[in-house]
Amino acid sequence: MSSTLASPAFADPSATTAAALDGVVRVPGLGVIRAVGEQAAEFLQGQLTQDVALMPVGTSRLAAFCNAKGRMLASFRVLKTRADELLLVTSADTLPATLKRLSMFVLRAKVKLSDASGDFAVYGAIGPTAAAWVQIATQSIAARADGSMAEGQNDVQPLVIALPGADGTARALQLLPTDAPAPTGPALSSADWAWAEIRAGVARVVPPVVEAFVPQMLNYESADGVSFKKGCYPGQEVVARSQFRGAIKRRAFVADVAGAAEAGQEVFDASAPDQPVGLIAQAAPAPGGGTAVIVSLQLSAEHAPELRVGTADGPALAGQHLPFALRQDI
Repeated sequence: MSSTLASPAFADPSATTAAALDGVVRVPGLGVIRAVGEQAAEFLQGQLTQDVALMPVGTSRLAAFCNAKGRMLASFRVLKTRADELLLVTSADTLPATLKRLSMFVLRAKVKLSDASGDFAVYGAIGPTAAAWVQIATQSIAARADGSMAEGQNDVQPLVIALPGADGTARALQLLPTDAPAPTGPALSSADWAWAEIRAGVARVVPPVVEAFVPQMLNYESADGVSFKKGCYPGQEVVARSQFRGAIKRRAFVADVAGAAEAGQEVFDASAPDQPVGLIAQAAPAPGGGTAVIVSLQLSAEHAPELRVGTADGPALAGQHLPFALRQDI
């Protein structure tokens, strides 16, 4: 039986963290871009913030695709299935424009880009179920690396993407052929998944915030989504300058809104309402009512006593906190 946000999926109906969730759901709103060809990794190396060239087969990484000003056009979970094939899991509603723009740069590169969303069903897991998925995938990667994988098994390793945990509990995605049986496990709702995604604190780029952020405004460098040691990509100079010249003035916080909220809404300091101090990157209904959000907020406003969403007298935003430690060793 599918759970709801106030269902027995939680040990306590009043729980405010995702730590008690466990189960599987088919995740809506995600699409898949396939990059295949002998220069697939080389091509993406020159387009994304991630060092895809060094990714071992079977592993996944967070990445962003930026414009020349370093503003994020799309975000991905990149899964390297073979040396000559990578899958980019992204927001379905940004996929067509992203694919079109990436394709503009292919030129004579030996790579083919396509929308592979129809080939895969994308499932998400949280809790012990997710941890089991990741363990199996990790064992498969290790077997490939040490040569112990059975002959003929190279193309059937599980397509699993480990995700940042939500409130300390594991999360993962699994890509299966659309005609394959669904993974087994307790059922979660799509609302469970959306809320846990917010609690994990790594925002996906969705249409209302396309070109709104450089990666550090969403903490991507601290979520291992940006490599500062690889070669150039669109916007690389801006991203590097923001990092190394102390120009990062906004950071992504997980917070709660006492009412409705959605991606693209501005946040105001009620004591100085003339200019917005933040922008909501992603939002989902919270189990106890209201809305959970990832908000990119000016650091100077982090401790403002009265933050409001939409207008200076809109719903209150509170409880903002960094979802994970910001890296200091880059």
